[in-house]
Amino acid sequence: MLNGIAARAIVPVAVAVTGFVVLGCLLLHSFIKDDLIADTIRHEVGMADTIVKSTRHAMLKNDRDMLQQSLFDIGSQQGVEHVRIFNKKGIVMFSSDAGEIDRSVNKQAAGCNGCHDRPRPATRLGTMEQARRFTNGHGSEVLAVMTPIYNEPSCAVANCHRPVAENELLGTLDIGFSMAPLQGSLSQLRMRLIIFCAMILFLAVAGVSALLRRTVLLPISQLMLYSQEMAAGKVDCRSPEGSEEIETIAAVLRYQALELQQKHLEKIPDRDTPRD
Repeated sequence: MLNGIAARAIVPVAVAVTGFVVLGCLLLHSFIKDDLIADTIRHEVGMADTIVKSTRHAMLKNDRDMLQQSLFDIGSQQGVEHVRIFNKKGIVMFSSDAGEIDRSVNKQAAGCNGCHDRPRPATRLGTMEQARRFTNGHGSEVLAVMTPIYNEPSCAVANCHRPVAENELLGTLDIGFSMAPLQGSLSQLRMRLIIFCAMILFLAVAGVSALLRRTVLLPISQLMLYSQEMAAGKVDCRSPEGSEEIETIAAVLRYQALELQQKHLEKIPDRDTPRD
């Protein structure tokens, strides 16, 4: 079945088109996924910065109740897994979960070791370096962002902290968001790409097959029938039309058939000629 010219012409093309489309869809999915994650991280970093700025007044007034209530309200929002503020020693000072207040943070945990894996902890991080992904105790995937809270001259004026020159970093805001919405978007994207890939494969293979059949396979089939008729001595049949190569081969076959027929006629003795 695979020895026919149709199979040998269509199968390699179908395999090549399939590989190209699948590879292209995989690369496209990877690029879109990375872009979605990067956009989500940038959005969450911006939200964390907004939270730091919105709680600045409570920090300057040293209003711990207002600051704690603000974190409770933020933590109750849909999609927010946790929100906490801990000082530079790693002790949780404020949190949406009252049970973790005054607890120490493991500095070697995910999200902390990026700054604390060196003799002097880093105080400046890029946008992407502030994010980390992990699975919480409930088995849910979380995308968390850690935003440093820097000391400002106004903090020293309020008699809360030492001057900036002596203490650049006051603490860190850690906020985690559920990855369920992002995972849902990625799952929907993956399904749409699979449907798109299947449609492209069907249209490409069907189109290429139809094109090959019309321009190559059908003329060759007609040429085969023509050669069989030439071999049977039917030199007056219509020659196949198509590409220049097909017409040239048909002309050569007709010439050879006529030549063989002429030779055959020359070998047949004339019945009207008397015999000795």
